[in-house]
Amino acid sequence: MLNKIKQITEKIKIDRDTKKTSDQYIVGLDIGTEFVKALIAKISGNKLEIVGVGKSHQQLTDMQAGAIADIAGVVANCDEALNQAEQQAGVSARTAVIGIAGELVKGTTTTIKCTRKNSTKPLDAEEFAQIISLVQERAELKAKQSLEWELGGKSIDIKLVNSAIVNIDIDGYLVTNPIGFQGKEILIQLYTAFAPLIHIGALDKTAQELDLDLLAVAAEPFAVARSIIGDDPNANTSAILMDIGGGTTDIAVINEGGVQGTQMFGIGGRAFTKSIERELDVSFGSAEKLKLAISNNNLSEKFKKGVISAITQTADVWESGVELALAEFNKLDHLPNTVLLCGGGASLDLIVDRLEEGDWYKDLPFTKKPKIHYIHPSDVSGIIDSTGEVNDHTFITAMGLLRVGMDTLIQQGNKGTISLRDKLERVLKK
Repeated sequence: MLNKIKQITEKIKIDRDTKKTSDQYIVGLDIGTEFVKALIAKISGNKLEIVGVGKSHQQLTDMQAGAIADIAGVVANCDEALNQAEQQAGVSARTAVIGIAGELVKGTTTTIKCTRKNSTKPLDAEEFAQIISLVQERAELKAKQSLEWELGGKSIDIKLVNSAIVNIDIDGYLVTNPIGFQGKEILIQLYTAFAPLIHIGALDKTAQELDLDLLAVAAEPFAVARSIIGDDPNANTSAILMDIGGGTTDIAVINEGGVQGTQMFGIGGRAFTKSIERELDVSFGSAEKLKLAISNNNLSEKFKKGVISAITQTADVWESGVELALAEFNKLDHLPNTVLLCGGGASLDLIVDRLEEGDWYKDLPFTKKPKIHYIHPSDVSGIIDSTGEVNDHTFITAMGLLRVGMDTLIQQGNKGTISLRDKLERVLKK
């Protein structure tokens, strides 16, 4: 295994060294269960232009439940996707954002109320940073307790991967930037996402072997949310985002422009394929073709009944997973009435039919039956595609990772004009 990684690494470094490099480009690397997708974008002010696209198929043993299981295999697949993107872009981009998914990635919104000793003193950045640290500490404890419960009492190390302010309230007055305000009671809602250290370590190793500078690791549902919210401080978008991948379904709830939380469960497109494999006693490859054929209305009568039976059973379980995940958002008075889909698994017609025609929503706090739509690349704020190849909902996660990368660069003060909100967000990285 070590020799395999070494051979791949040496080849990658030789290939990268022979290409023109530039710090005016950023890579969004979506390491999915079924495919690796690489997008290279050129930075133009606060906007991004996609100039290179790459895609590589993963082997069955490369990923497990959305997490890396074979580093050497994933590195080789990422290298293939990056090479395709670099050849199209004509540059070798080194700065990258990589997504992280899986059932053990925990994203929640924590609300905390702080009472200040001196209410007449204007709030400064140092005091606010202390408040944020307190919220993050409480969120980390909550995430660890949740994981320990799921793992039967086993304790694991976790690390903060994303943090974003949802709302700030001072003495009942909603503010976007609290610095300089007086007041006694500060109420903060902060979204945080934590991931197991072993998963983050695997991504760090992958980036190292690919000779990439890892700018950020992002929880994938958070990245999808950022792609929709964009950089408008007055955005009031409310929606449920479902990223249905090969190994997991990742859900994010946005309420009035703020990420309320994220949930993930381990059923994706590959689960439907495996159910066909078991039901019809065929190879995984044949089962995948049958799954695609039924969505394309190109399935022979010989297999139709068995395939429908197999995927219907899995769809029942998946639908229950959606209900359980959304039931976790019990602090909201009601859930948004719009569901936005992305990811390769969302291409399965049965998934959309279940959401549009089923009664899964009736026991959840919806005010009316939710409407179902795909997220289109043109819906992503601040990113344009000049390749013509980023043309459907399967690329949204990778575009979201680019969005997170731009956010990070702005927070670091490297690109564009820094707003008061941007300065405030820097506190979250300390």
